[in-house]
Amino acid sequence: MSLRVRNSLTGEREPFEPADPDSVLLYYCGLTTSDPAHLGHARGWVHVDVMHRWLEWLGYEVRHVENFTDINEKIVARVGAAGDSEAAVAESYIGEIIRDMRSLNLLRAEVYPRVSEHVPEILELTETLLERGYAYEANGSVYFDVTSFESYGALSNQDIEEMEAQGTADERAEKRNPADFALWKAGGVDPADIETHRRDDAAPATEAAATAETFDSPWGEGRPGWHIECSAMSTTHLDDTIDIHVGGQDLVFPHHENELAQSEAATGETFARYWLHVRLLDAPDDEKMSSSLGNFETVAEAVDRYGTDVVRTFLLSTAYHSPATYSAETVAEAERRFDRLERGHERAVAALDSVDARTKVEDETLREAVGQAREGFVAAMNDDFNTRGAMAALLELVTAVNSHVDGTAYDYRGLRAAVETIEEFAGGVFGLTLGGSAGGDVSLAEELVELVLELREQERAAGNYDRADTLRADLRELGIEVQDTDDGVEYRLG
Repeated sequence: MSLRVRNSLTGEREPFEPADPDSVLLYYCGLTTSDPAHLGHARGWVHVDVMHRWLEWLGYEVRHVENFTDINEKIVARVGAAGDSEAAVAESYIGEIIRDMRSLNLLRAEVYPRVSEHVPEILELTETLLERGYAYEANGSVYFDVTSFESYGALSNQDIEEMEAQGTADERAEKRNPADFALWKAGGVDPADIETHRRDDAAPATEAAATAETFDSPWGEGRPGWHIECSAMSTTHLDDTIDIHVGGQDLVFPHHENELAQSEAATGETFARYWLHVRLLDAPDDEKMSSSLGNFETVAEAVDRYGTDVVRTFLLSTAYHSPATYSAETVAEAERRFDRLERGHERAVAALDSVDARTKVEDETLREAVGQAREGFVAAMNDDFNTRGAMAALLELVTAVNSHVDGTAYDYRGLRAAVETIEEFAGGVFGLTLGGSAGGDVSLAEELVELVLELREQERAAGNYDRADTLRADLRELGIEVQDTDDGVEYRLG
C-alpha cells in the first residue's frame, strides 16, 4: 500500500505523488514568536516530525522548512515583558522555541527562516503581484484584490461575498473589497492595534509601538503583511511549487487561503500539491488550547513533568487530523502506553541477550506477530500518517513479546526481529527513546549528571535560581529529563 494523504484543498484522500519521485518539499507554518510554545504547538511539531521521519523511511529525501514569524503586532505587544523592542522579544522567544524543539527530540528542519531576513523577497513578490494586476496600492499600503483570483476561497470552501472583512478599520476603509488583504502596510504599528494583545506586565502601547521595526519600500516606509511572509520564504528556500504544506487547522482561513492565492497569482504555478492541517489540541473544557485564552501548558512545563517520551506518546496517540484532548486522564493513558512499550522492549532485549535464547527454537506465533506488526504499522502510516493505528500495531507486538518471554526457551531470531521492529518504528519513526536502544555503559554519564544536579542544588540553596534553571535547561538540551518530586530530584537519560 502506497502513501495516501487527506488533501484539505479537495477534501479527499489522495495518492501521494511528489513532483520529484526521489524527494519531498515540506513546508510547515511556524510560530509567531510572541509567547512560549505550548502543547498545542507541540502537537503540530511532533506530527510534522513523524511525517518527516516516515517520508524518509519510505526512501524520500525530505527538504523540510519551518519559519519563525518575528515581525508581528502581537510581538510588539510583549515589549517590556519579554524584551525592550520587537526584535528583542522575538529573539528571546525564538531561543525558547529552539530549546523546546530540541527537548522534544525533533529532527532539525533544513532551515528556519525569519520574516525579518526576507523583506527583499517580500517586496519583490509584492511588486510582481502589482505588475500582474492582482494587487493595488492605497496610501502607501498594498492590497491583494481577491476578486482578481478566480479560485479564491477554494481552500476554506467559502464564497467571497460571504467572507468576513480582513484587516483593521483603517485598512478596511481604503480597500476595494472588505475581503482584500494587506501585502504591505504603510507606516509602523498603531498603538490601538496592540492594546488588546497587551499583558499587564508589558510596556504601554504607545511606548511599545515605537520599537516596532519598519522597512523601506517603493511605496514608502512600512511593514510586511502577515500572509505574504510564508509565500516569500517557502519559494525562496524550496520552490514555486511545494509538495506538502502543513499548518494548524486554525490557519486555513485567512492565512493559508491568502498564501495560496498570492503565491499562485505571482508564479502561475500550483503552490502546494497537498495541504495538510493539524487539528487543534483541546483543553478539558473543550476549548482549543491557545495563548490568547491562557488555558495552556507550555512545552517546557510538560516535558519537565512527564518527560519527552510520554509527551510524544500522548501527542501521537491520536492521528494529526483527529480530535485530541489534553487532560490528566489522557496523559496518564499515554504514560501507560509508553511504559508498556518500553518494558516490552526491555524484556525482549533481556531475553534476546540471555542464555535461554536458542538458535533452533521457533515460535511461529511470535514470528507471525512481528510480520503482522510491521504490516499494520506500515499500513497505518501510509493511511494519512495514522499514528494511532501505528501505535496500536506496536503494542500488539509487545503483547506477543511478553507472551513469548513468559516461556522458558526463547526464539532468538523471532526476538531479534521483534526488537529491531520496535526500535525501527518506535525509535526511528516515532522518535521515542527506548532504554536498550543506545547500548553502551552509561555509568560515567550518570555520574556526570549527578554532579551537575548536585551543583544545581547548591545554586538553589544559595538563591541563584536563574543559574539553577539554566543548568536544568542545559541538561534538557542533552536529552536528560529532570523532575523535582516530593522524594527528591529524579532524572532520566535520553
